[in-house]
Amino acid sequence: MRPHPKTNRQISRIISGWTKLALIAALLLVLSAPRPASAHGYIVRSIPEDRASLERAPARVSYWFSEELEPDFSSITVRDATGEIVATGGVAPESGVLLSARLPSGLPDGAYVVDLRLAFASDGHVIAESRTFFIGQAAGGAASTSANWAAVPWEVVWRAALLVCTLLLFGTFTVYTLVLVPAWGSASYTAGRLPPRVMRRLNLLVIVGLIGAFAASIAALLQQSSVFFGADVGRVLGEGLWNVVRIGTRFGDTWNARMVLLALIAALFGASLYVRREYPNLVYPLWVASAWGMALVLGAWSVSAHAAGSLTLAWIALLSDWVHGLAAGFWAGGLAALTLVLPVALQPYTGDQRRQVIVAALNRFSPVAAAGLVVVVATGIYNALNWFYRPADIGTSYGGTLLLKLLFVALLIAIGALHRMALAPERYERFLNLTRRVRAFLPTLQLESALAVVVLIAAGWLSATPPPDPNLAGENTPVPRVTTHLNGVTLNGEITPGGPGVNSYDVLLTQNGAPIEAATARIRLVDPTRDWRGAWHPLDPVGDGLYAAVGDDLNQAGDWWALIDVGDQRAAFVVNVSEEAAVIRQRPPNALQLLALVGVLGALGFAAYPLARRGYRKLDRSPASIVIALGATAATVVITVIGIGAALSSQSEYEAVVSPPPTVVNVVLPDQASLERGQAALAAACVGWSADPTFGALIGRLERTRDEELYAMTRDGWRTLSHCAALDDSMRWDVVNYLRSLEGSA
Repeated sequence: MRPHPKTNRQISRIISGWTKLALIAALLLVLSAPRPASAHGYIVRSIPEDRASLERAPARVSYWFSEELEPDFSSITVRDATGEIVATGGVAPESGVLLSARLPSGLPDGAYVVDLRLAFASDGHVIAESRTFFIGQAAGGAASTSANWAAVPWEVVWRAALLVCTLLLFGTFTVYTLVLVPAWGSASYTAGRLPPRVMRRLNLLVIVGLIGAFAASIAALLQQSSVFFGADVGRVLGEGLWNVVRIGTRFGDTWNARMVLLALIAALFGASLYVRREYPNLVYPLWVASAWGMALVLGAWSVSAHAAGSLTLAWIALLSDWVHGLAAGFWAGGLAALTLVLPVALQPYTGDQRRQVIVAALNRFSPVAAAGLVVVVATGIYNALNWFYRPADIGTSYGGTLLLKLLFVALLIAIGALHRMALAPERYERFLNLTRRVRAFLPTLQLESALAVVVLIAAGWLSATPPPDPNLAGENTPVPRVTTHLNGVTLNGEITPGGPGVNSYDVLLTQNGAPIEAATARIRLVDPTRDWRGAWHPLDPVGDGLYAAVGDDLNQAGDWWALIDVGDQRAAFVVNVSEEAAVIRQRPPNALQLLALVGVLGALGFAAYPLARRGYRKLDRSPASIVIALGATAATVVITVIGIGAALSSQSEYEAVVSPPPTVVNVVLPDQASLERGQAALAAACVGWSADPTFGALIGRLERTRDEELYAMTRDGWRTLSHCAALDDSMRWDVVNYLRSLEGSA
């Protein structure tokens, strides 16, 4: 039976009205968007700091970010006060969060401007800003410029449209599965278990949602490509730049995943239309499968959302954002779908029968919506606390957008509460005057749905608005720098950033002010308090007398030794490695975040309680079964705890056996002077060592011999090597340092 043409016109008017409402709301939100904002990712450490005054030019400028960057679309340019470019750089090969540029040697005193173009990999946002540093005395005339990192209007539009369409799709599939079929389903309707007029309206919603989702996704790729390349849409299409972004960026990876999932859902939906006459029983499982597929689509949305850049429990932030989207789909998306289906479903009914049909659906929808609302609120609080650390963060664009969204959410909750009261007037007698106007349900449901769409648009705006910058770059400590002279060669070294983790080692070699281009150099880091030393790293020449390497030997804070060999000469320095200098990749959760996380778990428990209760009723609750279940659970917990404790204890014991703290600590820095003293002391006090074949065996095992063992050998002798007499502790350590310098020469 086909619907009357008048019904088709009504459907068209409803869809048209909703489309106009969504577009008007989106336009109002975009036009009212404030312009100042912070970065989507932000600098967690910068060397040099903005407006820093340096005694001499650094070997390079380095900026670490909270999120990985797109290497092909991120760059750094250093200009002098006249605007001339003195250096360029990009994303470091060893770390996707590091943007650096090597500076030429001999830069004169003056002001320098660092222009940063940043394309964040997680969400594809591209921003630009500049920073300033001075060599010598700070001077005026050079200023940093903050980026205009406000939400881009077109990005707000496609994000809002994509969010509305995906949540409408998810809401349609879940309302069908969890609400409409249980409330109105009948075996007499073989294709989908619902009346044909209802299925036609649901099919129409899915078609509109799929078309909107695909269109918004295409708009997203075009807009993102335009931003990446700084080109208009015509050039993006004409030169195929969109395909470069699609296959060569993180944004493109998540876009591809989302499009594949949407195509799969479109195929499942198309199959349900194709088989509805010959195999009508397949329609219901195909729609259930589509609901699961839409859950994955929302997961792909979360991967490219702000949660991907969280420094606090990043995986939990992603899961929380995903659960937030699922709950919003149950609540807001389901509400919109239900409101659009009700007019068609109610056509044959009048009077009290019409009301009973509505109440049957709302009694099914209300628990789902309530659970979704509780989860939305709990996860929303946790998600917000990932970005708000100070009261001033509320005054940012992100804070203002969030407050506006919360205002609409509050209105939505209020109307939902009135509907809840109207469903059970006997329980809310004192509120009868308030609920009398919502007894008709449909008009107020349409108002509630309109607010739900506005909330989703505000959520899209929020996802396009950068979160507050916690200003972690201000937590800076001086970079360890050293200077010495070796036979007329001046050595300037830097260890950047000078904290535990991956560091770059830069050594500038000059002679009479001119760079040395063909030297052989290497560096090693030693922790004398643990009698531990890292591997030798070759220092590769990078031009202008600069030699560089990268390593992760600095694995804890404290005073380390940096040993630098240039040819046959040794320079050694004490380097203070500070925890404050480490690049922050993770921040421990604070008390509010932990409390909010407990709230999320409680909300999930509340949402899962009805299902758990139904499962509980099916359990065997005999005393014997309960005792066995509790005993098995307790045994599992105990065994798990014991296993974890044993693993941690074994690891600690292994480390203590392999590398125990030394009983005697080398206190003599192994510089060139110490090596020369040690060589002389070995010849004078360790009689016969050099000529003894055992000496070669000793040299061959230096890599696996600790300094305290060498010290004991010089004191007590070893195999056929006699002890070294007449040496005080300092001279004995000089001998140890000299022996260590022979490593690898056997």
